Amino acid sequence: MLKMKQEVSPEKVRKDAEEYYRGGFFCCEAVMASIRDNFELDVPKEVIAMSSGMSVGAGRSGCMCGALNGGILALGMIFGRTEQGGPQDPKVVKCMELTNELHTWFRTENGKKSVCCRVLTKEFDMGKGEHKEQCIRFTGMCAWKVGDIIIRECGLKNLDEAA
Repeated sequence: MLKMKQEVSPEKVRKDAEEYYRGGFFCCEAVMASIRDNFELDVPKEVIAMSSGMSVGAGRSGCMCGALNGGILALGMIFGRTEQGGPQDPKVVKCMELTNELHTWFRTENGKKSVCCRVLTKEFDMGKGEHKEQCIRFTGMCAWKVGDIIIRECGLKNLDEAA
């Protein structure tokens, strides 16, 4: 497991992801950057670059929401495996369970009951006004939930919880 900061605020993870998006990253990149920075992960910045193609519904294809893609990549970075082990490998089973949790949560919480970028953005002009604001919100949502999952699963201190 990666070495990481022991006390993290999921709310700061959310806010930072939103600011990264506003500052020029796409959704997926913003989630990865926020998780990397807030948990002080000792991984190269290339993990952000790795996520670039998964932004905007996977390379502007409109498939799965890029913010959700970023969350899935971040969970894999923390909980995924680096060695072969077969489909029952406990590490990959756990990572898939957490990914499913994020996917189900996002589908329910985004208000549109979908994870498809085309469905989530169909009423907007690409990259403008309401579209951008919605994507910023979804980016923050996914970053927050991933932060919350990492804190819970790694037994870290959630700085947002009352003492």
